[in-house]
Amino acid sequence: MDLEIRFEVESDTAEIARVIEAAFARAEHSDGTEAQIVEALRRRRRLEISMVALDRGSLLGQVAISPVSLSSGELGWFGLGPVAVAPGAQKRGVGRLLVERALEELQKRGAVGCVVLGDPAYYARFGFRVWPSLSLPGIPPEYFQAMSFGLEVPTGEVAYDVAFGGAVEVGEVEHLD
Repeated sequence: MDLEIRFEVESDTAEIARVIEAAFARAEHSDGTEAQIVEALRRRRRLEISMVALDRGSLLGQVAISPVSLSSGELGWFGLGPVAVAPGAQKRGVGRLLVERALEELQKRGAVGCVVLGDPAYYARFGFRVWPSLSLPGIPPEYFQAMSFGLEVPTGEVAYDVAFGGAVEVGEVEHLD
């Protein structure tokens, strides 16, 4: 594989939607709305970072990062996800590279921290961990993790953008590496 990671461009949007739909088609916790979430974030101008992975021009994956709000009023926090990798390219490091590059970009932009909802073992490799002081209502705490780019993680409840449809479920931002 000869992977190129870059920011999405407008001509990528249809292929991004196809990859997301295929990636989540068999995901246990998916409700099938992940591609619609990304499109809604894009329309609402809440898609802070959207990066794609390509192999010789073929789009293999996409990662989205959008702002989240905290009940404490803390600013500068973002949510990672969805992350999607085409079924034929999974388990080859595509998702890992997308997440690493997106987190690097988020730090460059001065973000305070990032949260993720998904497999704790997978996301721990990037530095995410459970912080008891930070929660996502209705979600088992072990599936909701945070990474601070500073010294502290705030206290409070996190809310994702309305593009996520109110209730965020585990599969909606889980990896498919």
